[in-house]
Amino acid sequence: MRARIRDTEIYFDVEGAGLVADGKRMREKPVAFIIHGGPGGDHTGFKPGMSPLAEKMQLVYFDHRGHGRSAKGDVGKYTLDENVEDMEALRLHLGLGPIVSIGTSYGGMVAQAHAARYPKSISHLVLIVTAAHFGFNSRARQIVAERGTPEQKKVCDDLWAGKLDTVEKMRHFYDVMGPMYSRKFDPAAAAISRERGTLTPEATLKAFAPGGFLQSYDLRPELKNITAPTLILAGRHDWICAPEFSEEIHRLIPGSDLRIFEESSHSIRGDEPQALLDAIAGFIVYRSRK
Repeated sequence: MRARIRDTEIYFDVEGAGLVADGKRMREKPVAFIIHGGPGGDHTGFKPGMSPLAEKMQLVYFDHRGHGRSAKGDVGKYTLDENVEDMEALRLHLGLGPIVSIGTSYGGMVAQAHAARYPKSISHLVLIVTAAHFGFNSRARQIVAERGTPEQKKVCDDLWAGKLDTVEKMRHFYDVMGPMYSRKFDPAAAAISRERGTLTPEATLKAFAPGGFLQSYDLRPELKNITAPTLILAGRHDWICAPEFSEEIHRLIPGSDLRIFEESSHSIRGDEPQALLDAIAGFIVYRSRK
């Protein structure tokens, strides 16, 4: 499905009924936006991993502008601020009240900014393996220098130098970095997932290359504006959004909950999938806006 919003067209998909039979009545389930990372990826990596959450919520997946099946456009607008405004416009386009916002990695950055700028639009906020400011880049460089193989160091240098300018180079990056993204990295499964998805080098360059917007963004001053119950999930062995960044977000969002998955890297859904789903579902059921 496609939504013509603002100056672009956003692809979205819905999983699970919103209105379900419950005894003598019909019950409306909460709606959750599943916000993908990157920049440069798309929503397909969450399927079918997040699908069990459709038992508790109606899931709305979407691709950021210029990504995946969404419309291409002005690369200058492939930014966090534009993604935030697109997300709010999509919520309004779908006629939704406050939503559950579930953002992973870069998607968590979008989710933080959206929840801070549109606090009444969010019922629950779930931030998975993310960071609130550009400092995650220098820390990731340090971790790769300490833990990485020579080839991993090389492809990461290419990321921050703005050299991942083709789909083939991006695929090579993820092939090489897979064991750092997930402690249970399965090359065959990862290859299948990448074949299903779409990579957008232009978006990666806009974010990570010298002068890219992820080299200077800082959401920390805004986090005090978040009012929704917030769950922050981190992987103890995460190389790119190290757990100290989740701990920092936890300190800055009043009343937030933090859980660090001890056996996970950046891909908690690959390393501890059932524990991740249980944590999200439990939070939505038992935490409500004060």
